[in-house]
Formats: sequence, structure tokens, C-alpha cells
Amino acid sequence: MTTRFLFPGFSRPLAAVLVALLLVSGAGCTVYQSIGKSVGSFLHPVSGHDFVHIGNDEWDRSNAVFYFYRTHSQWAADEIEAPSVYIDDHHYFNIRNDSFTWLEVAPGERHIAIRRPLLGLEGLNSFSLSLIADATLKVEPGRVYYLRYNELQEPESNHPELAEDHPLRSGDLQLVTRDYAMQAKEIVSTRFLNSDLLAPNHAATSIVEVNEDADYERNLVLLEQERAAEIERLREQGKYDETPWYWPFGGGPTVPLESDRRLQELEREYAALEQERERREEAESGGGWWIF
Repeated sequence: MTTRFLFPGFSRPLAAVLVALLLVSGAGCTVYQSIGKSVGSFLHPVSGHDFVHIGNDEWDRSNAVFYFYRTHSQWAADEIEAPSVYIDDHHYFNIRNDSFTWLEVAPGERHIAIRRPLLGLEGLNSFSLSLIADATLKVEPGRVYYLRYNELQEPESNHPELAEDHPLRSGDLQLVTRDYAMQAKEIVSTRFLNSDLLAPNHAATSIVEVNEDADYERNLVLLEQERAAEIERLREQGKYDETPWYWPFGGGPTVPLESDRRLQELEREYAALEQERERREEAESGGGWWIF
């Protein structure tokens, strides 16, 4: 009898891990992984162009730009697997030695995380094999942010706008000023992190819409939690009519809920955002396709 494997070309242990990942993904778990994207500089050195800022016409000044860069070190050059970079829980690239890339992001609070993979696997839900960086940065429109990654040597000065206890003021990933990033052996000495077959990535692009969707979903969850807490307070104040057991209809708060008003406002804002996206898409496509 011939045994056939679901993942031909993979070893049995790795195939078993992949099957487990598929199972937990189907169960609603969040799996952090960069399989097929995590190759390090020892196997695949960066070969992109020298550092240059993107043009002013390549991003919208109502948004912001993140520049990520990793300065050279022998440690990073000998790396078999490169760390993964996440924005708002979305994986975008694995940052290799002596490289840089960029992302256009939406204003607001952006969550930045870096995880170190093992055979491409990084974590499950709140568990991470190695969580290198975990920080939230308040992003302002029109700003450019430089995020420096180096495991061996921290920058010589801190960003003056960050609080003393901010996670991006210490550790392997730090926010630095433009003046610091423009020094010799900093971002100006790095090369562009190309996306290719050996190390594909989803950087050097705008992720504004993804950020906006993440903000909407996060705010929706928070407001639903606030609504539940507000109803509980009204119950304690006697401003809530319970539904009779013999009549399943009616009941509820006797005064308008502030959380309901904010939920409706959130839905209106998101609907307007979707309409604006459709309008831009139509404008960019020239009003649609016509057969004649």
C-alpha cells in the first residue's frame, strides 16, 4: 500500500505542524506565522536599491509614512530566519539585515509588533515564541516616522517626543528622529527590501484601508462593551425595564443610551468612508468600462 502525504516535499514533523495550524485556524484561533517568507540574510542577502525616500506624490499627506530599517550587524547577517513585522495584527514583511522598507499608514493608534519565527511559526493567540517588540504609536497625519531595528546596539539618543516609559524608547525596535536616521551607517546605508520568490513581502505600499477597517472593528467591540456596562449601570439605577417571562417582547432601558448614539455615529462614519472609497475607485478607473 502506498502512503500519500497531504504536503509532499515536507518532512513528517513539519507536515504535522501545518495540519495543526489548519485545524486551529478553522477553530477561530489566531495563528502567527511567516512560512515561506522568513528566510534570513545568511541564505538570501538583501539586494535592493540604496535608500531613498519615496516621492511626495507617492503618499497622501492626510496619512503618515513608516520607514522601517535594520542596520548591519554580523548577528543579522548570519541569521537563518528574519523577524516578522506586524501592524495592527497584520503581517507585512520579515526584516533582514541591512535593509529598509516603508508603509503608508492611517492616522490614529497603530500597534506595532515584531516576532521571531521558528521554521516560520511565531505564535498562537496571546502566546508568542519570541515577541521582540510590542508597542502602540499614536500616528499624526502628514508625519514621517523612522523605526530602527537592531538587537545589538541601541541608538545613541532617544526620540524627544516619546515618554520615558514608551516601549519604542528602549529595546531592539526604537523610534528615532529623521536627523538620527540620516546619519552614516543608519538608514542611509541600507538597501531596499525587495519582495521576491525566496522572501515575499507586502510592504512598500499603502495599508490605510486595512488600518481604517481595523480601527472600525476595534471601536465597534469597545462600544459594544461600553453598551453592556451602561445597561448594567441603568439596571442598578432602576432605569431598565426587565422583560416579563410570559412576554418575550419589550423591556430595555427607559432612557436613551449614550453608547447607542456613538454606535450609530460610528456606523455612519464607516458608511461614509466606504462611499468615499467607491468614489475614488470609480475616479481612478475612469468611470468604468464600456464595451463600445
